[in-house]
Amino acid sequence: MDRVSSFDEPLKKLLGGATAKVMAEHLGLHTVGDLLHHYPRRYEERGKLTALADLPLDEHVTVVAQVADARILMFNNGRGKRLEVTLTDGSGRLQLVFFGHGVHKPHKELLPGRQAMFAGKVSVFNRRMQLAHPTYQLLDASDADEATEAVDAFAGRLLPIYPACKQLDSWRIAKAVDAVLPSARDAVDPLPAALREGRGFTSLPEALLKVHRPQTKADIEDAKARLKWDEAFVLQVALARRRYAETQLPAAARRPVADGLLDAFDAKLPFTLTEGQEKVSKEIFDGLATEHPMHRLLQGEVGSGKTMVALRAMLAVVDAGGQAAMLAPTEVLAQQHHRSITEMMGELAEGGMLGGSDRGTKVVLLTGSMGMAARRQALLDLVTGEAGIVIGTHALIEDKVQFHDLGLVVVDEQHRFGVEQRDALRSKGKQPPHLLVMTATPIPRTVAMTVFGDLETSVLDQLPAGRSPIASHVVPAKDKPHFLARAWERVREEVENGHQAYVVCPRIGDDADEAGGKAAKKKAAEQDPDKRPPLAVLEIADELRGGALAGLSVEVLHGRMHPDEKDDVMRRFAAGDVDVLVATTVIEVGVNVPNATAMVIMDADRFGVSQLHQLRGRVGRGSAPGLCLLVSEAHEASPARARLSAVAATLDGFELSRIDLEQRREGDVLGQAQSGVRSSLRMLAVIDDEEVIAAAREEAVAIVAADPELEHLPELRTVLTALLDKEREEYLDKG
Repeated sequence: MDRVSSFDEPLKKLLGGATAKVMAEHLGLHTVGDLLHHYPRRYEERGKLTALADLPLDEHVTVVAQVADARILMFNNGRGKRLEVTLTDGSGRLQLVFFGHGVHKPHKELLPGRQAMFAGKVSVFNRRMQLAHPTYQLLDASDADEATEAVDAFAGRLLPIYPACKQLDSWRIAKAVDAVLPSARDAVDPLPAALREGRGFTSLPEALLKVHRPQTKADIEDAKARLKWDEAFVLQVALARRRYAETQLPAAARRPVADGLLDAFDAKLPFTLTEGQEKVSKEIFDGLATEHPMHRLLQGEVGSGKTMVALRAMLAVVDAGGQAAMLAPTEVLAQQHHRSITEMMGELAEGGMLGGSDRGTKVVLLTGSMGMAARRQALLDLVTGEAGIVIGTHALIEDKVQFHDLGLVVVDEQHRFGVEQRDALRSKGKQPPHLLVMTATPIPRTVAMTVFGDLETSVLDQLPAGRSPIASHVVPAKDKPHFLARAWERVREEVENGHQAYVVCPRIGDDADEAGGKAAKKKAAEQDPDKRPPLAVLEIADELRGGALAGLSVEVLHGRMHPDEKDDVMRRFAAGDVDVLVATTVIEVGVNVPNATAMVIMDADRFGVSQLHQLRGRVGRGSAPGLCLLVSEAHEASPARARLSAVAATLDGFELSRIDLEQRREGDVLGQAQSGVRSSLRMLAVIDDEEVIAAAREEAVAIVAADPELEHLPELRTVLTALLDKEREEYLDKG
């Protein structure tokens, strides 16, 4: 059989239609290769065959014995039942115990006189040795040879326990694996022989055999080490080839010019840049000066001044005769960026206008909700080159939008955009423009190497001088309602001291909130009073106006408001005319109101760690200290409360991102759109396997530098092609 095609063989050929259908629908397994890469999640240990007289405490054993008696006992006022079975093998006696639903089958099968094998861990209860819920297999006492064979096959084994589903349990998956295991011999080994031998790895067919049917614990470790490496290595080769391909594309070098727009801007700055901003700016300017497209990820702590760094890069490109586009995920954020950039630039943002600087340029805004006249003017300014900088939402991507000479694309909050959107904007350049991707969600190094592996990374982790500390506290609203009352008093005190506050809620609360959701929520609340719907902006705003914050100016902001309304509220809040803004997470990124010093996050346990960190970054942006109160009804001992305590305990976003990753599954970390990597990372844990990923990246870079087309490594090329089918390629584009 052909080496590749045996792995591509549909499962229904080997397993029958019904089993194959369940595997495809519920486990996403379609081919022999899929099933061979469906690894056990753990192994059940069966101890050596031991006589009852020699049982070691706290160890896994297998015993062969006869049932002496079995009886059911009721407990907990008749609500619970327990099956106790006494065994004997002539050398001693042992008690077995089964509880709850686990009672029925053994009660029918373990009748006095029956002989069977039992495997489990020896414990002591009431000074008697016992096995709780042991695995067992009945023996046919009439056929001694068969019984001996069965015992040999059963005892001392490591049993794989597979990720299963309701329709197909682990032992049936194990039987299916047995049927396809001979195909493991045909596995195409992606590792170059020299690399495999140099690192002492087992061959791929052997690793597959060992992971599914290990004889010893060392077999499992061997297999895992090899399979983890493969996943990291193949992915890093794909990313290294992608980086290499990008270096082969032509791009216009954009170098800042002396006495240009950038110098004029720097001269009027009322502060000096931080060391971090200087260092990262140099990395970006070096990238812009090359004749192939820069691809850089700029990750920075909340409030570390990423926008300033991005603006200086855009000004350098304008100096070099190009245009720069900034893509923001929401209209609120696009308007905010436009407002803050034109304010920072002053007359430099009015190039060609009366009172504007002769070194200036036009800075235009382009969003979907703009009026026709303003939109037509913005489009004209872009195509003629009159506007050097454009800030916009998805509206920038539309076919109608044409640039005179697009030189740099800045993508804010990268994780909000799909690959098609990023590429559609980049395709508007005469040559591929340079790309700067910004995120305020700190990303641990391993995830950056994996998820953003085709981008060079710059980290901005130093806060500008004058930024104030933010105190964060958990407010347990259910256990201590007076704490919540005090929280509203604190908001009032901040306002009385001339400051402003945010109140954040998870839901809007208007009738359009989740179609049909109201009835469902009402029903859920009736069945379980604890399952109330998340708190809503409109309800909380009304409560505060009529109660705890009566007399203050309380306004709302959410995603369903008309863009002009949203802009009006944000402008008035920024101007200090609104005391308290009750909002959804539309304020999560980029909103900059230095006078806002307090934030109360309602139902804080309904937000993720990174999101809470982002939200908190909206306060403490001026000289006055910030306060963030995390209100929650979650139980003190719950994981949700532990998460909130972690957020309250540190302002270090990188530390929080690590906590966030440890609490979530790998798939969540890598994101929904990264389907390729989720289906290719089965053994590798991005969080824990930093050393493996770093070493694999190093090897991958060396291999691709020496042989970009992998002409001398046909096996590696074959495996890569299988990984990078069309759907999975999206992952590498940062879906």
